[in-house]
Amino acid sequence: MSNLWIAFGLTFFAGMATAIGSVIAFTASRTNFRFLSVATGFSAGVMLYVSFVEIFFKGVDALVPRFGETGAHWVNTASFFGGMLLIGLIDNLIPAAENPHEIHSERETEQLRDPTAPAPVPGATPSPVAGAEGAPVHGPHHHKLMRMGLFTALAIGIHNFPEGLATFLAALQDPGLGVPIAIAIALHNIPEGISVSVPIFYATGSRRKAFLYSVLSGLAEPVGALIAYAAIRLFLGGQSGNIPPEIMGILFGGVAGIMVYISLDELLPTSRAYGKGHDSLFGLVAGMAVMALSLLLMR
Repeated sequence: MSNLWIAFGLTFFAGMATAIGSVIAFTASRTNFRFLSVATGFSAGVMLYVSFVEIFFKGVDALVPRFGETGAHWVNTASFFGGMLLIGLIDNLIPAAENPHEIHSERETEQLRDPTAPAPVPGATPSPVAGAEGAPVHGPHHHKLMRMGLFTALAIGIHNFPEGLATFLAALQDPGLGVPIAIAIALHNIPEGISVSVPIFYATGSRRKAFLYSVLSGLAEPVGALIAYAAIRLFLGGQSGNIPPEIMGILFGGVAGIMVYISLDELLPTSRAYGKGHDSLFGLVAGMAVMALSLLLMR
């Protein structure tokens, strides 16, 4: 039971990092894009290393008693690619025009911190389309921005369901393994919080609404994890309600696939876009090194 609360706490922490991104958008005098690049690359390094070195083989170990050595590897590999297929299908549910990892320039985020600054339309040539007191954008831009913000929040919320399950299951099995994964997911969620806040603020003129939608998109992570865990226990659990080892093995394979897909499809491209030179590579190697060291110290 103690592991259950630890797992939920770590998942909640990771999800609420979107709120941190929103606060940064409102308060930071400048957005440190190089830090975001290194941090996002760091997240990718942690997730790639732990997926291939630890979680994938935990899946095999859990499957061996049920399927044997050879069968366990086949089932685990199928689970791995099944996880990638799942997150790929989720990606296809999101409208292609709405990019939850869109990078917002300093000019686009300026009025979030300074109400006297003119409000540009994100993604367009900056122009004073809002009042000096942070009034919302009206006319055709208002609906476009509101739609962009809502779809971004929805897209991030959908993505956060499998991310939350990955964090939750890893922490449930091994809290020491869950901590670095939760930190990696949290770093990944910070720029997502900025991506939700910017269009919502310019559509409504309300920092409170921008913050609220950012928080709601992050809450999908712990809520999704709990719903998925409850469904797994209800439909796949044994008579005692505990999840059988072979089911945990399949889930671990799927989690590894989900984390690899997120790293390659979202984190690394975002890291490259935010940074300069080899920033993303430095972050990637640092994330792998930290994850490797933490795993060595836990042995």
